[in-house]
Amino acid sequence: MNVQDKNKKGLFIVLDGGEGAGKTTVAHKVVNQLGWNAIYTREPGGSPYAERIRELILSDEAKMSDAETQFALFWAARRDHLRHTIIPALSAGKIVITDRFDSSSYAYQIIAQGNRQLEELFWQKRKHFLQDYEPDIYIFLDITPEEGLKRAYSRGEENINHFDKRKIDFHKKVYSGLNEFIISKVNGVRIDATQPIESVVKDVMNVINEAKRTDKA
Repeated sequence: MNVQDKNKKGLFIVLDGGEGAGKTTVAHKVVNQLGWNAIYTREPGGSPYAERIRELILSDEAKMSDAETQFALFWAARRDHLRHTIIPALSAGKIVITDRFDSSSYAYQIIAQGNRQLEELFWQKRKHFLQDYEPDIYIFLDITPEEGLKRAYSRGEENINHFDKRKIDFHKKVYSGLNEFIISKVNGVRIDATQPIESVVKDVMNVINEAKRTDKA
């Protein structure tokens, strides 16, 4: 893990993982522990316009779209999210905890949907849109696709989207893509998400507190 020296005051943390990894629950608990100086946000979404794009991306109609269309929509939403939520918070010195980020675009659109031809474009867009606001730390909440889906479906059918409903092979590819991006590409941190939720939160807090100390050094 290497917290980069950027032209910003805050700390930018990404929590990612497959379906049922507990990202949202963990993120909210972490923000509650960090207090007033931290914000929770999510992708797709995170700003009013990006939330409208989220509705489109997660709708049943979206399952008819191809990976290129989804790729473009995710980056459009991400740019608005950055401009209106993430960058202002970081500039104010806040800790931003986002539930998913570009790690998910890499895992879902490039790896799981078999579109390696988008990888070069992915890195180009990442450099252009993120500029000095690349995340400081990516945290991979690690759980097997089988266990994660079991958890996801236990939440109730109303919480299931068209990504959740895909076959297990798709979710195994998502897992592989997240692992490839977070662990191999950006030198992120892996945390065992099969632990009790409070243990996962404690591990995430340890990573963040270490990053805060490093950032001040």
